[in-house]
Amino acid sequence: MPKPILFFDGQCPLCRREIAHYQRLDGAQRVDWQDIFSDTCPLSQYGLDRVQAMQVIHAVNSAGQLCKGLDAFMIIWRELPYYRHLARLIEMLHLSRPVNAIYHRFARRRFQARCKDGCQLPPSQHP
Repeated sequence: MPKPILFFDGQCPLCRREIAHYQRLDGAQRVDWQDIFSDTCPLSQYGLDRVQAMQVIHAVNSAGQLCKGLDAFMIIWRELPYYRHLARLIEMLHLSRPVNAIYHRFARRRFQARCKDGCQLPPSQHP
């Protein structure tokens, strides 16, 4: 079964710290961590461009389905020690909607701060 893929903004200091934390926990290498600014990042295979991937976190589950927001985090958290318990708790307590709403507010603010002077992105290597 293919590994889930997580797309992250490797030029964002906050994102890099968070993903580095998750990567340290992923000793079994159960997740394919993809920096959206890497020349080999397969964003276009999933119909995404860098700006879309910067606006909200995206992941691809092991069945190949693209997810975003909390659903993307849940895919990854289920693969990581400690965080799999958080994913179960969110599901058990039916907290997905409020947590997703909070995440989307945060993501909107992060994107606006990241691109307040315009997103000066390097040219995409993907068509």
